[in-house]
Amino acid sequence: MDQFFSLLSATDLAIAFGIALLAGTVKGMVGFALPMILVSGLSLFLAPELALAGLILPTLVTNWMQALRQGGGAAFASLKRFRLFLLVGLVFLLLSAQMVRVLPQQVMFLAIGGPVTLFVLLQLMGVPLTIAKPTPRVEVLVGAFAGLIGGVSGVWGPPTVAYLTALGTEKSEQIRVQGVIYGMGAFALLFAHLGSGVMRSETLPFSILLIVPAVLGMWIGGKLHDRIDQRVFKQATLIVLLLAALNLLRRGFML
Repeated sequence: MDQFFSLLSATDLAIAFGIALLAGTVKGMVGFALPMILVSGLSLFLAPELALAGLILPTLVTNWMQALRQGGGAAFASLKRFRLFLLVGLVFLLLSAQMVRVLPQQVMFLAIGGPVTLFVLLQLMGVPLTIAKPTPRVEVLVGAFAGLIGGVSGVWGPPTVAYLTALGTEKSEQIRVQGVIYGMGAFALLFAHLGSGVMRSETLPFSILLIVPAVLGMWIGGKLHDRIDQRVFKQATLIVLLLAALNLLRRGFML
């Protein structure tokens, strides 16, 4: 524990709690963006490795809270409905992860951020881009794309949310499906960084502590989610998705 407190001050910890509370609130309302907000905010004043370690356990816990909010049966139904998307995405994630050392991460950030930004702007301008009834081919293509970029860059949220939004997925199911998808990815992230050394005795307490404000934020965001209608939910989702896509473009151009 002494090693942990040598890494950050009480002020640092208080600021980190505030960022985790905000990240949890946004996630509770629209279903995603907790890792993006956490790593972006924490990296402003903490070492990147500590920021990454800090988001791992809050991400794992909040995603499974989100997936199981309506019960295990509902989560299983969502898993069954999107099983092709999930299976193809997982296969391509595992395959593309092997390309990390040869494919510039900058290319992947730009490849994700550009199309997602265009999609969101067209949606906000009222241009209909919807998928009335997805065919297996469409599901395979989108799952492959999400898995491909996820394996290389660690970012698979924006294309997943764009796909669910284009389907017109009902807000509670959209939140639940995201929880299932990201929850499975969060397990992989945890085990990967137990092996990499990012998650170790010095950084583990920080990640554990951030669970509390993240979960509190999830509760606040969940209350807000229950109060807004489908139209407002879609607008809020698109705005957060736009911020995520612009952040990817920023990272792509700055690398």
